[in-house]
Amino acid sequence: MLNEGIMLMATGMGTVFSFLIILWFAVSMMGKIVCKLNKLFPEEVTSTPAIAKSASGDVELAIAIAAAKLRK
Repeated sequence: MLNEGIMLMATGMGTVFSFLIILWFAVSMMGKIVCKLNKLFPEEVTSTPAIAKSASGDVELAIAIAAAKLRK
């Protein structure tokens, strides 16, 4: 009975270990493939204009600070 339990445990651990090895291999290969595809087909870089900070942002910040001080 003990031998059967040990055999079942070894079979289960071997199955999980082999699955993890296959998973690790697949993930590493996908990483290499994606790196090569990124070199072949790079993404377009679009420049976005910088957003100017408005004066209303300062007012909102002052209101938030005042509300936090009143809550204490």
